[in-house]
This record gives sequence, C-alpha cells and structure tokens, in this order.
Amino acid sequence: MKYLKKSTNLNLKARLMLVLTAHLFFVYSACADDNRLQKKYIDPITYGNEESILFETMDNKDSTSAYKGSIMVPENRNNPNSRMIPLHYVRFPSKRDHKGSPIIYLSGGPGGSGIQTAKYPQFRFPLFMAMREFGDVIALDQRGTGASNITPKCISSQVLTHTEIFTDQDITELYKSAADECMDFWKEKEVDVLGYTTIQNALDLNDLRKHFKADKVTLWGISYGSHLAFSALKELKGKIDKVVIASAEGLNQTVKLPARTDAYFGRLQQAINQQPKAAKEYPNLIKLIKRVHSQLEKKPLAIKIEQKDGSQLDFLFQRAHMQILASGMISDPGRGVVPLLALYKTLDQGQTQMLSKVLERGYFNDNRISFKVMSFAMDLASGITEERRKLIYQQAEDSLLGKALNFPMPQLNRSIAGLDLGDDFREFPISEVPTLLLTGTLDGRTYIKGQIEATKGLSNLTHVFVKNAGHNLFMSSPKVTETIKRFLKGDKIEQREITVELPDFVN
Repeated sequence: MKYLKKSTNLNLKARLMLVLTAHLFFVYSACADDNRLQKKYIDPITYGNEESILFETMDNKDSTSAYKGSIMVPENRNNPNSRMIPLHYVRFPSKRDHKGSPIIYLSGGPGGSGIQTAKYPQFRFPLFMAMREFGDVIALDQRGTGASNITPKCISSQVLTHTEIFTDQDITELYKSAADECMDFWKEKEVDVLGYTTIQNALDLNDLRKHFKADKVTLWGISYGSHLAFSALKELKGKIDKVVIASAEGLNQTVKLPARTDAYFGRLQQAINQQPKAAKEYPNLIKLIKRVHSQLEKKPLAIKIEQKDGSQLDFLFQRAHMQILASGMISDPGRGVVPLLALYKTLDQGQTQMLSKVLERGYFNDNRISFKVMSFAMDLASGITEERRKLIYQQAEDSLLGKALNFPMPQLNRSIAGLDLGDDFREFPISEVPTLLLTGTLDGRTYIKGQIEATKGLSNLTHVFVKNAGHNLFMSSPKVTETIKRFLKGDKIEQREITVELPDFVN
C-alpha cells in the first residue's frame, strides 16, 4: 500500500512533468514560430528610410501592411549644380520568400500619382495586390507628382473669356503667353523646369533600382507610363527584367493623329450597331457630331451655369468647348462615352438641360490659365517630330475633334527654349526585354495602329487585344489579371484576345 502510494505519487509527478514539459515546449515552439513570423512579416528587410504603414483604400474597406519611403535625386542631371528633389513611394512587400525583381508602377498623365492610384478600391488596388506574388510592388510618385511634388503651381494672369467668342488662334496665343509667364514664375521659385523630362524620369528608375539593391526591375505602366517605360528601355539597357504596359503611347506619339481619332469614332459606331436600340438612336454618329459642332460654330449657346453658392455663371458654350469635353470623355466606352452620346443627341435636338448639368461640375469655371510643372514640361519635352506636326495640322482641319485631344499640345510644341528632347529621343526603342502589351479596341486616347507602331522595335513582344475595352482596361476583366500573372510567371500566352461586354449605349 505504501509502495502503491509512492508509485502513484511518482506517476502523478511524472504526469505533471510531462504536462509541464509539453507546455514549456509549446511556449518555446510558439515563441520560435512567433520569431520566425516576425522575421518574415513584421520585421523584413527594409530599404533606406522606409517606415511601416497600414495602407488603406479610399473607401476604407480594404487595407494591407506596406512601407513608405523616399530617395533623393537630382532635379536636372544635366546641371552639375542641380538641387536634389524627393521621390516618394509605397512598397507592398512580396508574398513569396523567393521573390522576383521589384515591380514599379508607372502612372499615366503625365502627372498621375502612383500612390493615389493604388488607393482606388476597384480601379487598381486589387491588381497591386495580385502582383505581389511575383515581387515587391512599388507605387511610385514620379518626380513632380503627388507626394514627390515640391514645385508650386503657376496660375497665370491670362484669362480665357467666359462670354465672348474666341478662335483657335486666340486660345493658342493666350496659352503661349501663359507658358512664358509661368517659366518666369518657376525661375523665380528656383525650379529647374528643364529637369522635368521623360529621360530624367527614366533615370530616376535606375536610382530606385539601386535603392532596392536589385539587379533589374520590372516596369508596369499605362498610357504615359508606357511612354516612360519605352524611354527606360533605351536608357537602362540590361537593367529591366520585364515590361507590362497597357494603352501604349510611343515616344513620338505625345500628340495623336486626328485621323485616328476619326477612325476611333468609326469603331465606336460598329459597337453601337451591335445593339438594335442604340443603332436606332445613333444611326450615324459622325454626322451627328459634325452637325452639333457646326451649330455651335455658327451660334454658340448662351447658358447660365449653377454655382455651388447658388449664384449663376454666364457662359458662352462654343465648338471648342464641345471638342475639349469630347476629348476627355472618349477614353472609355462605359464611363464617358454613354453620357457623351446623350449630350450630342440632346444638343442636336436643341435641348441644353443635360449640358447645364455637365457644366455644373466646373470643367470651365476657372478660366485662368494655369500649369503644373510636371505635366506641362514632360509633354513639351517629349514633343513630336516636325513631320508629325505637319501631318497633325493637316488632318486637324477637317477632323472631328481637331487639335483638342492633347491640348495644349501641339499648340505649345517647341515653345520653351532648351526643353525639347530632340528627334533621337523620339525614335522607338529596340529591345529584347519580354514585354506584354494590352490594347483596348475601344480606347479613345491611344489608338490601335499607334500602339502597334510604338512597339515595332520590341522583338520579344506579347500583344493581347481586349475587345470592347477602353483606355483604362486593367480591371475590365479578371482575364486581364490572369494574363498579366501568366506573363510574369514566364508562361506562354496562348489567348491573344479577351472580350469584355459592351456598355448599354442607351440607358
């Protein structure tokens, strides 16, 4: 009995020791796992001055851990006494241990903010997250944009009248005077405008590559972002891993050919004709546009625009205003084209209620001519060849939107001494870097033929058409994301056409 008691006590102690040992092992394991998790997710490698942040979408419905950081670059590398300016970015760390090259997002515009673009919940954010499978994804604010902008906006003394008739030449002269005035303003503020060029922008990408201690970077961009990527292919030979671009704008395509804008309206008519109700409503879109423009040219519309404070603004709506509106609304068939069609239709019928509602958004309220350094200088520096300029002016005489699509280019082309990068810059890149190009067949800003021309020097190009998609096509279909992921994996892309649904052109 005594033995049994002792034995029981020993067994109890043994059991207690086993439990205690197991508990201590669990704690130790948990701590070890915790440390590994911290090493992997909480305290990964950081670069330079990076800080950990919680990155939230604009609607505050989604968030992710990220890092914000910055580097300093020369404002103008051609000036040995150049001041240094910041480049800010947000880095979304890769979800893989063996990650690929950093993926740098290049916004369009020029002038768009990569950081702000990443905040749009259904516009780009999901794609930023999806691409983390392949490497760190960098939302970059290019020089002079977003958080990287330290240059003041110039508001000139030049004013475009609200109530008097003006000609295209009147507009051009006013903008040239404003440009000269703003150059003086920026010089006084010690801003080196000659540093805000696409070549300087491309060299910034190499500085970022070094900052991330990477042999190569992958570039992902749209519109002007593709323009920047093309320049980088020329300036950063051997430093680019892959390129993913959409809605390509070539190095000599800062101004689009007016005849190709007319051809776009022809493709739009074909799309309209696929919907019987829309085909009946808009049997000849080109004639409708010409008719409305002719009416506005002969007799501009005197209307009153309701202001936020309850007052009314007297406004003389002219043909040039309509062309500028149309140029901004044709990018995407779903968002802009449907209301644009209705606007043309109602104006043709002599109705101005819809026009008043559109103008209440304030498109033309501030008639003082103003510029931001980055968007102003980048386009003027990229410029166009003299041959293309002549062709544009020739085609613009009888085209639907004239020279409005890329206003104030070509009107200001070569108007600032020393800014234009020259025709060597405008030659298309020749490269073997694997490149994926996504082209929307209803893109109203960068056209199919132009995109083919812009990439003709790329020998390792995969070209995928997104049928019925417009300019901002990245989120037009889940298949677009799948295609990008397959490309980044290195898989062959078999499907070269993705079809998305047309919007209802009559609603």
